[in-house]
Amino acid sequence: MQVIVSTIPDVLFLEPKVFGDDRGYFFESFRQDIFEEHVGRVSFVQDNESKSSYGVLRGLHFQKPPFTQSKLVRVVQGRVLDVAVDLRVGSPWYGHHVSRVLDDERKNMMWVPKGFAHGFLVLSPEAVFAYKCDNYYMPSHDAGLKWSDPTLGIAWQVPQEEIRVSEKDAQQPLLDEVEGFRYDDFRQEKLYPRL
Repeated sequence: MQVIVSTIPDVLFLEPKVFGDDRGYFFESFRQDIFEEHVGRVSFVQDNESKSSYGVLRGLHFQKPPFTQSKLVRVVQGRVLDVAVDLRVGSPWYGHHVSRVLDDERKNMMWVPKGFAHGFLVLSPEAVFAYKCDNYYMPSHDAGLKWSDPTLGIAWQVPQEEIRVSEKDAQQPLLDEVEGFRYDDFRQEKLYPRL
């Protein structure tokens, strides 16, 4: 598996080696040793899956302390634009984002650490999206960031009139209204020390 550091160093892209022939395919979707080498010790506790149609945007979501979550995300079927926004106040990348198209052909993945808001937009007619979390979902600590905040400058790759969001996501606050995370508390090496 190839691990690629994004323009925000704590966000990683993972490109697995896919072995395929006329019978189908095989690939390793997760390996603890590779994760420990590039991230540190991670213990996943919850797997989630969603199905959405073209133009559906889910996000930008995060959980507040002490229930923050890191996510390893991938597409089982279809194609999405996946986005992570740095909410760590004091970070050199605060308010910046990284994005990557994830699809079922390449089986590529994105590591979104704690301290980031995350969201995705479906680019294909339908998409099945799956992700591993290192903390449980806690509705009382669920939070978000407005997907269309102009200060973020996210190019969603779909005309705005074709984007569909939930009522909750339509009402999320702008970046300057969100209480961020302290960068010193959410550095990768502090969250996931190497053994």
